[in-house]
Amino acid sequence: MSFTGTQQKCKACEKTVYPVELLSADGVPYHKSCFKCSHCKGTLKLANYSSMEGVLYCKPHFEQLFKETGNFNKNFQSPAKTAEKLTPDLTRSPSKAARMFSGTVEKCATCSKTAYPLEKVTVEGQSYHKSCFKCSHGGCSLSPSNYAALEGILYCKHHFSQLFKEKGSYNHLIKSASIKRAAASVPEA
Repeated sequence: MSFTGTQQKCKACEKTVYPVELLSADGVPYHKSCFKCSHCKGTLKLANYSSMEGVLYCKPHFEQLFKETGNFNKNFQSPAKTAEKLTPDLTRSPSKAARMFSGTVEKCATCSKTAYPLEKVTVEGQSYHKSCFKCSHGGCSLSPSNYAALEGILYCKHHFSQLFKEKGSYNHLIKSASIKRAAASVPEA
């Protein structure tokens, strides 16, 4: 028995991909080390990548592309074009850590501070820090699958149903929510 090798070539580097280092995404072979976001060059996994017309992106940059252009048909502005306009000191690429936190202006609905992609939860069009996504009644940590919201106030499902059972309606919660909202909008002296 002789080993004849493989004929598969990595889409990124065009070199032979051996079975030990093969990663196949959408039927396209890559080396595990070549499976990177075309924008930030961060290594991707099958669970955290998006692809548009064969171009690979990490999820945050794929979403950023949509936010910047309004659709997924356009690409990011070419780094070569922008580098011509910048002074040499400004052409240095940001660090890997800085790239993970760039590209957002979303504010947390609870604390009104910037909610970066790695630390945010988005539900019903509102963004929250994971640490701010808590039940307003008991302070319980929430997840997108175990929360209820009434008039913009978050509750865990347990406390939400418990509060309904106490009074038989949600009217007292709506009143409480409006008081909390009014208290939050009054600036401290």
